[in-house]
Amino acid sequence: LLLPVKRTADYNIDTTYMSNKQLRERIMSMFMEDTSQGITLTFMSFGFKYGIPLEADLIMDVRCLPNPFYIPELKHLTGLDKKVRDYVLESDETSEFLKRLLNMLDFSVPLYLKEGKSELVVGIGCTGGKHRSVTIAMQLNAHFHEKGYKCVIQHRDIDR
Repeated sequence: LLLPVKRTADYNIDTTYMSNKQLRERIMSMFMEDTSQGITLTFMSFGFKYGIPLEADLIMDVRCLPNPFYIPELKHLTGLDKKVRDYVLESDETSEFLKRLLNMLDFSVPLYLKEGKSELVVGIGCTGGKHRSVTIAMQLNAHFHEKGYKCVIQHRDIDR
């Protein structure tokens, strides 16, 4: 039934004995110039009070970091604002947390790529999804963008 479609195809891959990983590698080698960075990293900030994002592969809880919500002049701002970012990032706890998180992700992202994952969604959660999670998601995004990865950033609950 599909013979007419097969005749018009530019490529024909026999997948009879291929694993999903092998098929992915074959397709990537055919169509991507650089397959070494063939993973898209999505960093999604969110608020735990609105639920965990079901599409996340990894969830990091940053509610242990200093909370700008309790500082009157920062409460109505977000992690997109420099004052909030500076407040969150100036603490020793945040510096150490971020260092350890980056080490873990620097180690594990290539392993996900090696296993054939084409997208990795990292959820970064705080209480409301406006301050700490946004700040940390932006730091992760900048770090991996600088390393040459394709990165996407989403702030799910920033406007709630």
